[in-house]
Amino acid sequence: MNDKDMLEEKMEDTNVHGSDGEDAKNDQDEYEKICYVCRRPESVTGTMIAMPGSMNLCHDCMQKAFDSVTQGGLDLSKIPNMPYMNLNLNDLGKLNSQDFDIPKKQKIKKRSDKESKPEMSLKDIPAPHVIRQKLDDYVIGQEQAKKVISVAVYNHYKRVYLADKGIIDEEGNVQIEKSNILMIGPTGSGKTYLVKTLAKLLDVPLAIADATSLTEAGYIGDDIESVVSKLLSAADNDVDKAERGIIFIDEIDKIAKKKNTSSRDVSGESVQQELLKLLEGSTVEVPVGSNQKNALTPMTSVRTDNILFICGGAFADLEDIIKERLKEKSSIGFSAELKDQYEKDSNILFQVTNEDLRKFGMIPEFLGRLPISVTLESLNKELLIRVLKEPRNAILKQYKKLLELDEVQLSFEEESLEWIAEEALKKKTGARALRAIIENFMLDIMYEIPKDPSIGSVVITRAYLDKKGGPFIEMRS
Repeated sequence: MNDKDMLEEKMEDTNVHGSDGEDAKNDQDEYEKICYVCRRPESVTGTMIAMPGSMNLCHDCMQKAFDSVTQGGLDLSKIPNMPYMNLNLNDLGKLNSQDFDIPKKQKIKKRSDKESKPEMSLKDIPAPHVIRQKLDDYVIGQEQAKKVISVAVYNHYKRVYLADKGIIDEEGNVQIEKSNILMIGPTGSGKTYLVKTLAKLLDVPLAIADATSLTEAGYIGDDIESVVSKLLSAADNDVDKAERGIIFIDEIDKIAKKKNTSSRDVSGESVQQELLKLLEGSTVEVPVGSNQKNALTPMTSVRTDNILFICGGAFADLEDIIKERLKEKSSIGFSAELKDQYEKDSNILFQVTNEDLRKFGMIPEFLGRLPISVTLESLNKELLIRVLKEPRNAILKQYKKLLELDEVQLSFEEESLEWIAEEALKKKTGARALRAIIENFMLDIMYEIPKDPSIGSVVITRAYLDKKGGPFIEMRS
């Protein structure tokens, strides 16, 4: 190869590298940088600081890192999330070797001004009867609960609309207070499922927190602000979207005041008192991209004024408190109420009052911030059969869909559905028992059917469930 050929080849290589550089530049223009520590995009944090190893740090995280060094003498080499802070500058040429784990660049599309979400209008808020109709497709029974929740949600988002327009703060207008919801019902009655379906239909972020893990600030467990952190994470760290979301605190009855205890009640009454500010509406500082507060985690402010709080719990032994109160009203005579008429009442929770909840262990300030109280009825045999068949994603429909993929038709006799409902009532766990029962007897069928491609349909009979026979199987013609 002469010098001329070598020169032409070198020029071709230069053109190739030049085109690669233009593609890389276009790629950088299309995607924005992500902070290595807090994972926030450049559109939120501002200009990034480029670091060795294709890392980018926002100014907040960099400042907090320097503050930790100057104030507390923190050794950055001990921080596991920042592996290149203890890197020797002489080793920069070895960054591409297998000894260094370089994180891949996370790509997030840059948002343009045209993609901004339009303001909420009254037409965007579904009417109560529309919400109720959509809930009927997924939730069986609980007619009063669905009605109460539909009206409460409708009024709440009308309040959010007024707040966005600034009408709620104008002088001379009526100020609408926030109405949080307290759901009381036995286990398996559909409290959590009702809230999940509601958030899905409204297309708003939903955070589900467990009250059993909440403790007073400074003790082992989750702080009260962690419920807001979960909502912010569900909203993709969009504060405006999170401030219109729903927070469901389950097992709220587990933070009742502890009776006859001499130790500090850090997971009971103290949690109720710290929840007061969130329920009523306040501004809290929560970490972004993490559930734990530390020096390197950026913080943001979230207002809870327009966040709908729904608290739910089974309130075990609350029935005994209600029965005790009702028995005190019994008297002697022809029109007297008998003491034993409440013993077999399965829906005695419908007669609950704030006085009963206070005796249970809930403080009056906490109950005052949950003005809407709704009680869910326990599921009887007829309702359990409807739960099996009618919802849009019913359990039986799910198994029929699974067997349709194997080109097998699955059906259930009416007597077999009654047997399943009767077994579920014995377990006393509501609708949760249905899937466990069906999984048990469907195991052999789901295992054996794929073996024989000539099977066309399977009918589940009561004799098969009673272990006195087998399912009715029809072969293909």
